[in-house]
Amino acid sequence: MALGTSSMHPGSGTWPAKLRSLALLLAIVCMSATERVAEAQTAARTPVIGYLQERAGPTEFDQAFLRGLHELGYVEGKNFAIEYRWAEGKPERLPTLAAELVRLRVDVIVTALFPATKAARDATSTIPIVMATSIDAVGEGLVTSLARPGGNITGLSLFSRELIGKRLEICQEVVPGLQRVGALFNEGNPANPPQVSDAKDAAAQLGIQAVPLAVRFPEGIEPAFAEAARERVGAVIIISDTTTITNRSQLGAAALKHHIPTIFANRAYLQGGGLMSYGPNLPDTYRRAASYVDRILKGAKPADMPIERPTKLELVINLKAAKALGLAIPQSMLVRADVIE
Repeated sequence: MALGTSSMHPGSGTWPAKLRSLALLLAIVCMSATERVAEAQTAARTPVIGYLQERAGPTEFDQAFLRGLHELGYVEGKNFAIEYRWAEGKPERLPTLAAELVRLRVDVIVTALFPATKAARDATSTIPIVMATSIDAVGEGLVTSLARPGGNITGLSLFSRELIGKRLEICQEVVPGLQRVGALFNEGNPANPPQVSDAKDAAAQLGIQAVPLAVRFPEGIEPAFAEAARERVGAVIIISDTTTITNRSQLGAAALKHHIPTIFANRAYLQGGGLMSYGPNLPDTYRRAASYVDRILKGAKPADMPIERPTKLELVINLKAAKALGLAIPQSMLVRADVIE
């Protein structure tokens, strides 16, 4: 009964083709759904911040960085994670620690000063690097320029080299008849010799002599101040780096023991007994570094993000140290300084 068979299977010659079309359509829909799920998973991935520091931690600087992130809406464990790596004052460990962060595929690496930033740069040319602090990023070869860093590094500058002359002028105001000033520096940091040269040049312009005091930390602190006393140095300017700030208490104690006024790069040093500081607020630079991280996580490119200079410089005087040194701070200086007891 051909007629009956034909009526039961109309279009039987095209039916398999329709099934194939339907299967292809279903496959396309499934692939599209899978791609959307993968995209959603990628978008929902918690950003991971690598945090590489030469010193030990955490300190008030690191707390300031976290505070900056919190101000921008970041909550650790909720919308970001952080991987800390502390070199514990051993810069030779930095390359290994930087490599660990790269293997973890962190989204951005936060550093401070030359040794940590160089280690991060040597470990990756693609992961963005934010310098919470830097001394002379251009001169050190880390970036092309402050306005357009190029590469994968950006962040903040402490403006330190340019401020050395101003710190020497402050020493002259505080120490009448100042003729010789010590320039104490960490001899293990290759970024420091240019600052010592700056100190010599600035001192010469002010009619005084700068005496380099190379220190191997921490055992060299006391001998360095003993040498300064023998050299009849009237004040000591501290060339700042991670090592000097880590040993701020020992520096302050040795200076007071040998009755030598000191000036540092920022107020954080004065907790150790130093006399004066002039420069940016260091915790604030760490807090401001959080805004760089935020912009990078939102898609900004480090190469196009100008390196910021300090927005505020502060003179801080430790009156307790001044009293111990028998120094009378000029009233003209007190009125423009932030005085701590």
